[in-house]
Amino acid sequence: MQFGDLPAAERTSGVVFFDGDRRDRRVSDPEPEPRSDEAAKRWIDRTRHFLEVDPGGCWVAVDGEQVVGLAISQIRGPLWYLATFAVLTNQQGQGIGKRLLDAVLAHADGRQGMFSSSVHPAATRRYRLAGFSLHPQMQMVGTVDRSTLPAVTELSEGTTDDFDWMNQLDQQLRGAGHGADHRHLLNTHRLVVSGAANARGYAYLDDRGRPRLLAAADRRTAENLLWEALASSQADTLVNCITTPNEWAVDVGLAAGLHIGQDGYLAVRGMPPPAPYLASGQYL
Repeated sequence: MQFGDLPAAERTSGVVFFDGDRRDRRVSDPEPEPRSDEAAKRWIDRTRHFLEVDPGGCWVAVDGEQVVGLAISQIRGPLWYLATFAVLTNQQGQGIGKRLLDAVLAHADGRQGMFSSSVHPAATRRYRLAGFSLHPQMQMVGTVDRSTLPAVTELSEGTTDDFDWMNQLDQQLRGAGHGADHRHLLNTHRLVVSGAANARGYAYLDDRGRPRLLAAADRRTAENLLWEALASSQADTLVNCITTPNEWAVDVGLAAGLHIGQDGYLAVRGMPPPAPYLASGQYL
């Protein structure tokens, strides 16, 4: 991938994931909508960040001027993660996805790995054959019952001064710090932290108050951070990437009046699913 590929790659990604949302939509789910202009800009900004930090993990498949597939992966120390992977529907079944996945797995060079996977049968087959364990994920959706919100203390707004201990916590939970991703996340999200030495934890919240990445040293701190996110939520909220070792998040969501749904898999290789931890689909 080159920087000039970003607009075409975004368009391909938008089409693929919109098609996937329509294909996998449950009756109770809202009708999927195409990616907005603002979301497209965020996608390009995020992918530009990945291309700047670790260009060797970013690949596209092209047919003339058209990007027909893409795979974006990153290395952070001993950890490799797959941020996104997509092939146009009318190009699937021709080996394009396999070649893209082979390229990013070669970049991984045997490192432990983690990514969030859809339920697409061909994709999950490739992931399993590549040595990844597929852990089912849950999500919590709905409108928070605000009468259930507890008084949460010991939290504060995070800054760049927190990055050192946050990376140390990342290393304990997933084997590697987020490194340069923390600064990019801070530029686009609200950062809430629990900085007490015996109760470290942090959560990035998007502009609707939804938790996009949460890590904590213990369950109580994780619960406090999630309650803060739910208190900040606007209208319907979403808590996703919940694996079985993180059922504490299900308990919080149920207490807040949210509903459980299924949400693909967390694929891991050479490591267990992190906990207490709610992964980001893009930054893991």
